[in-house]
Amino acid sequence: MATQNEARNLSMVMDLYELTMSNGYFTKNDINAKVVFDVFYRNNPDKSGFSIFAGLEQIVEYIENLHFDEKDIEYFKGLGIFDEKFLKYLREFRFSGDIYAFEEGTVMYPNEPVITIIAPLIDAQLIETAILLEVNHQSLIATKTRRICYAAGNRLVSDFGARRAHNMDAAVYGARAAFIGGVSSTATVLAGQMFDIPVSGTMAHSWVMFYQDEFEAFKKYAQTYPDMTVLLVDTYDVLKSGIPNAIRTAKEVLEPLGKRLKGIRLDSGDLAYLSKKARKMLDDAGLCDCMIVASNSLDEFTIQSLIAQGACIDSFGVGERLITSKSEPVFGAVYKIAAVEKNGVFEPRIKVSENIEKITNPGLKKLYRVYDENNKAIADLIAKYDEELEDLNKVAYIDPYKPWKHRSFENCRFVSLQKQVFSDGKFVGKRRSVQEIASYVKTQLDNEIWVEEQRFSNPHIHYLDMTPAYYEMKRALLASVRE
Repeated sequence: MATQNEARNLSMVMDLYELTMSNGYFTKNDINAKVVFDVFYRNNPDKSGFSIFAGLEQIVEYIENLHFDEKDIEYFKGLGIFDEKFLKYLREFRFSGDIYAFEEGTVMYPNEPVITIIAPLIDAQLIETAILLEVNHQSLIATKTRRICYAAGNRLVSDFGARRAHNMDAAVYGARAAFIGGVSSTATVLAGQMFDIPVSGTMAHSWVMFYQDEFEAFKKYAQTYPDMTVLLVDTYDVLKSGIPNAIRTAKEVLEPLGKRLKGIRLDSGDLAYLSKKARKMLDDAGLCDCMIVASNSLDEFTIQSLIAQGACIDSFGVGERLITSKSEPVFGAVYKIAAVEKNGVFEPRIKVSENIEKITNPGLKKLYRVYDENNKAIADLIAKYDEELEDLNKVAYIDPYKPWKHRSFENCRFVSLQKQVFSDGKFVGKRRSVQEIASYVKTQLDNEIWVEEQRFSNPHIHYLDMTPAYYEMKRALLASVRE
C-alpha cells in the first residue's frame, strides 16, 4: 500500500469516470474530435457580491506534468476495465490543447467562463477533476479571506489555520489562497518556504505551562526572542496575572536590553472587554506601542462585532473558520461542455435543466469586463467568439433577466478577461508571484469594483449581460432543444 510520504504522481488525481469515458471515446475512434469546456460557478459563497479566482498556478503545474508512468498503467490493468490499446495510448499521453483563463486574482462573478479549454476530447476530459479541485479550494479560501480582511479594515490579519485544515495540502495551498485574499502572513512554514509568504507566530500555552510560573516563562521567551516578543497572556488569568507579568517582562527583561515588548495575545474570553482593559493597563505602564493580537475562532462577523464594540485589537490571527471556510465550505465550480467541432466549426452545446440556474451559457465565447469613464467595472458582457467590440462606441446589450428592455453601453471600455495560458499543450502564459497576485486583488477592489458590491449585507449585484447576437444564439438553441 502506498503511503502519503511516497512520491506521488498527481496526474492520478482524477475521477474514474474520466478514464472510463476516455476509454470509450478511444475505442469508438473519437479521440481527434475537438471540444470546448467552460469552468464557471453558480453562486458566490456567503451571499457575497463577488469571488476571487485562485489556483491557476497549480493548474498549470498539473498540466505541465500530466503523464502516466508504468506503476499507473499497471494499476489501470489491475482494474480490468480498460482496452489494452487505450493503456498504450496513455503511456505516451501529454496534454495538447489550448487553455484560456482569467488572470489569477481576478474578481469574478457567477455563470461566467473563468477557464475555457479547447482541446481534443480525451485531453479535455482527463483534466476535469484537477482543474475543479484547484479552483474550488483556493477560490473559496481566497474569497473567505477577503471578507475577513475587509471586516478587519486596516488591521492586520494572519493565517493561523494549518492545524484545523482538512489535510496537509489544504493547509499549504489554503495559506497560499489566504495570502492572495489579503492576509499579511501565515503560520504555516511550508507555505512560507514554497511561496515566499511572510511567516508569523507567537508562543504556545504549553510554553507557559512548562515553566514553574508565568513570569519565568515570559522572561525566558523574551530573552530568546527580544526583537519579536509577543506574550500569550490568557493561560491563567488575563487581567490579574497575564498582563501584569507581561508588563513586568517589558520593564525588567526587555527595556534593560534596549528592547520593547512587541505585543500580547488574547486567545480566549471576552475579547472586546479584555482588550479594552489590557489596553488601559499597557498604556498606563508606558507601553502604548505594545500591540494587542486576538485569536480564538474568529471570522468576519466576529471581527466586525468586536470592532463595533470598540475592541482595542491591532491584529487578528484567524484559523479554522478561514482555512475551512466554515460558514460555506463548498465553492461549487463546474466543468461543462460548451461546443463540439464539426467540419472546422464549433457547434454550440447547451445543458437544459428544470432548474433555471443550471442552464449553461453555450458555445465558444468571449467575456468582457465593461468599464465606465471613471474606470469602474459596471458589468460583464458575454459575446460570440468572433464579435468585435470597440471602446467608447455605443454597444447594445441584453439583460438576460429582462430581455424586453433596449439597453446599451456608451463611452465604455471593454476588456477581455481571458488570457491564453496553453497553446497546443505548451505553456504560453505569464507566471506571477503570490505577492503580485495579492496586489492585483487589492488594486481591483480599491479602484475598480464598486464598494456596494463589497458590503456583507445585500450586496449590489454585478450584471452579466449578453450581446444581442449571443443572446439570440442561446435563445435559438434553447428553442431547438425544447422542440
